[in-house]
Formats: sequence, structure tokens, C-alpha cells
Amino acid sequence: MSDDQGSIAALVVASPSLGPSLAGAERAARSGSPILVVGEPGTGRSTLARALHAASGRAGPLVEVDPGAFPATLFEGELFGYRAGAFTGAETSSEGRVARAEGGTLLLDHVEELPLTAQPKLLRLLAEQRYAPLGGRERRADVRFLAIAGDDLNERLRRGAFRSDLYYRLEVLTFRLPPLRDRLEDLPLVVGSLLADLAERFGRRVPEVSPRALEWMSAYAWPGNLRQVRNVLERSLIVARGEEIDPEPPRDAGERPRPLAELEREAIRRALAFTRGHQGKAAELLGISRKALWEKRRRFGIP
Repeated sequence: MSDDQGSIAALVVASPSLGPSLAGAERAARSGSPILVVGEPGTGRSTLARALHAASGRAGPLVEVDPGAFPATLFEGELFGYRAGAFTGAETSSEGRVARAEGGTLLLDHVEELPLTAQPKLLRLLAEQRYAPLGGRERRADVRFLAIAGDDLNERLRRGAFRSDLYYRLEVLTFRLPPLRDRLEDLPLVVGSLLADLAERFGRRVPEVSPRALEWMSAYAWPGNLRQVRNVLERSLIVARGEEIDPEPPRDAGERPRPLAELEREAIRRALAFTRGHQGKAAELLGISRKALWEKRRRFGIP
């Protein structure tokens, strides 16, 4: 499952725990209503948005725009277009993203970064399907809206940096993608899907992942989510010579945490060894009562 391709069904196959989160996604895609996809970067938000467009049945293109990629003063022209002479430097007319998305879908990536000045015009476009290029006449638009937002959208709402009326228009249908650390049971399937995609890209057979690598990968928190997994796998695939890859853990991965019971059992054994079996002194070293130590020794089978 790459970060930029796949169907809704493929997303669930590659990550079964997404099933509840994506319930009704096929029907939502065909509804024509605005859809908001929320989650951390790298969780597959763009993949889902593109799958929703593919399932929508709309014949027009998917046109993306990222408000954060443009200065606030230029974003309205980029989104709605402009006519020659509309502002200083506009020597020729320019078609905006809305016009390019006619008959298709407009995907607003990082929608939380929309300039406040552009939000009322986008709200009208959503509500009435009407807009005007800068310096031009009003026109109708046949456009479906998808929006991708980070988890800080609610914070921006609270601060007044994002209009609540626009938010309520966008969140008619909302799908929230959990971070990978909350669905690590899917990690083997995710790895397999990503490797299949990478192997096809490089024209190679799909490799196996070493048991050692799968162990640390299944315990790591993956702050960069699917994107980070893909990068790790791609790097390993490029340098691998055989049919198995052995990705190295990131520097912040460290060793896999040991179970608390295992650590507690080891601490008790070491305390007893240090005190030559004296239970009172061992309990004092461990910071527990003699009775608690006796109960733990019995539970762990320590003589």
C-alpha cells in the first residue's frame, strides 16, 4: 500500500484494523458530499482521499491544492483563478484549481492552513457551488470537495484561525485514520503491501523481511507512520543483495522493551543473590515489605 495509490478495499486488506474507521467509505465516495479525512501525516490520508475520488464515479480529474505551499496573498488567485489586470503583475489570465477540477474532485490538502481571507469564498463555493475568479465574473462549479486535515484542526478552530461554519460544511462525512502505533497488529500486512509496491517499482521480486527486523518493527512506535515504514523498506531494498532484507532500526528505536514481570523477576533474583538469601534485606533493597516479597517469590516460582 503506497502513500499515493490503492482502492478503499485495498486499504482494508493491507490494514484490517482500518475496517471500522472506513465503514461506509464506498457509499460516502458516491454521495457527492464533502468529505474530511483527519489524521497524522503519513497515516495514508492522501491514499484514502485518492481512493475516495476513484470510487466516486466522477469523470473529471482529481486536482490537489495545498494552502501551505503558497503565500496567503497569492492563494486565492491559485484557487479561484484570475483575469489579466486583476492585480499588479497579473499580465495574463490564469485558470484556478477550481476550474481545473470541473466535473471531478478538488482535494484541499492541509486544509487547516487555509488563509482566513480565503475561507469565506470557499464557504460560498461549498454552499452554493458558485465562485468568481479574481477580476472575473461569477460562475458555477461542478466540483466535489475532499479535505485533508491534521489533528490540530480543532485547536485552530478554538483559536479562531479556522471558521467554524466552514468546518461544519467540510465535515459532513469525516474519516479519522489512526496512527500506525495504534494498529501495530497490521504491521506485517502493511510491510508486505509496501514491499510489493516497491518491488514492482524497482522491477524486483518481493523480498522477505528478516525475523529480527519484523520483531523490532512490530514494537516500534513509528512517529512517521506509513511514510516512515516505506522509507525504511525502500532503503533496505536498494542495498539488499539477496532475497531477504534486514532493515536497521532508527536511532530512536532502542531495544524492545521487556515485560514488567520479567524485569521484576530479575530484580528479585538479583536482590536475593546480593543479600545471600536474606529476605528482610532483599525486601529493603527492593523497597517493598517482606510479605510482598514473599508473595512475589511464590507467584514467580522463585525459591
